[in-house]
Amino acid sequence: MDTLETRELKYFVTVAEELHFSRAAERLGIAQPPLSRAIQQLERRLGVRLLDRDRRGVTLTGAGQVLLDEARAILDSAEAAARRTRRAAASTNRLTLATKAGANHELLRKLLDAHAAEPDAAEIDVVLCGMGDQARMLRDGRADVAFMQRPFDALAGFDTEDVLTEQQVAVVPAAHPLAARTSLLMADLEDVPDLPVARWPRQDGTYEAGPGPEIHDLSQLAQLIALGHTMAVICASARSWLWGAHAAIPLTDSSPVTTVLAWPAHSRSRAVAALVRTAAQL
Repeated sequence: MDTLETRELKYFVTVAEELHFSRAAERLGIAQPPLSRAIQQLERRLGVRLLDRDRRGVTLTGAGQVLLDEARAILDSAEAAARRTRRAAASTNRLTLATKAGANHELLRKLLDAHAAEPDAAEIDVVLCGMGDQARMLRDGRADVAFMQRPFDALAGFDTEDVLTEQQVAVVPAAHPLAARTSLLMADLEDVPDLPVARWPRQDGTYEAGPGPEIHDLSQLAQLIALGHTMAVICASARSWLWGAHAAIPLTDSSPVTTVLAWPAHSRSRAVAALVRTAAQL
């Protein structure tokens, strides 16, 4: 029988993350022998070896890595179901909207104002999050809807409504020679040794190699640009957070970016549906 229990999946994920049975048992608050037996029973039931154990320690097998990825998704879904259930019981007409801090300010304001004017509109709690956090918040139930951007954000597993498509701009220090230009091409940014382009994190949190600084949030980016240490490529609408020490120049050949309102594909919330309808009318 291949039915998996959340308890044993939690046990396996903890062992796979620690790669050490004693530390995993301590983290779970149980003794090591029953933890070892539980993993062995899981392996026998699935008919595969999940972990290699030898004198050097514990390592994941190929099958173990697959189960680790799947188990994390299952546990996240279970936690999300619990969060959404509790929130539904507490309030039937309230939504949490996640958006990257500093992005889509004008669009967000228009959406909230338009939605508030609708009859029986849900109350919207806005959560400002870090880069790439929206998808995690939707999947684990901390958010009901989110502003995300195509092609930068991973949208698999979500339904979406396109809200705004726009070009990108280069943000440079106001004192830099590039600030005098009325427009730029993407190629113009490639050979500016004194002003490397800032590097944004990828979906897995890693960064591509390059001379520019690794960016963790918009406050850090704004400071580094103002100091003349970097420049950035951002959506035109994100210029709302720029300082007087910044200049934004249109990139005429940049790829368009589409801001979408995203929500879990399985959502049956009437409040979410009403907010999506408002977004579609903007």
